[in-house]
Amino acid sequence: MIEFFLNAYKNASTTQIVLEFIAFVFGILSVWFAKKENIWVYPTGLIATIITTYLLYLAGYLGDMMINGYFSIMSVYGWYKWTLKENETHVVAISRTNTREKIIGIALFFVTILVVFGIYNFFDYEIKKDNYIDIFASGIFFTGMWYMALKKIENWTLWILGDIIVTPLYAYRGLGMLSLQYLIFTILAISAYLEWRKILNKNSQR
Repeated sequence: MIEFFLNAYKNASTTQIVLEFIAFVFGILSVWFAKKENIWVYPTGLIATIITTYLLYLAGYLGDMMINGYFSIMSVYGWYKWTLKENETHVVAISRTNTREKIIGIALFFVTILVVFGIYNFFDYEIKKDNYIDIFASGIFFTGMWYMALKKIENWTLWILGDIIVTPLYAYRGLGMLSLQYLIFTILAISAYLEWRKILNKNSQR
């Protein structure tokens, strides 16, 4: 296992390894803060996603690069939404999606898949079997990030599903640190879902 991770970085530059490690640490911190409903989810997430976007651009993985670029944009939006207050109370509270938000989420999922697929074709990139997986994951993560900005508990369901999909994908591609990161993300996302569900149930009893 250790040899598998080390072999992936034989030809990597020191700068690339350091950047990937920084993204690894801040990515985990971001999910931890999200679990705690802490505003620091966004500044830490921005650091991780901006670095990861650059690394994926260098590696040529357009789908994954777009996911992280979108994460960066949505982090700014989510940061704004989470800081909104009315009478010293945060406007956005943990809740479940309503019918309208479910429909928008489904539409966003399919639109994302079509857009990412279209970009691969526009830039004349060869779409390999593993690219279809990351295109599908793009739809899941795009929708999950939007739900997170709105503090919808369903965001964790999507994160769990997406993380389970991309963990072996990154391992297959030789991106060991990212694969390990998403494995940790999966565990944290399950824990976060359970924690948010407790908060949601507690608030509904008031």
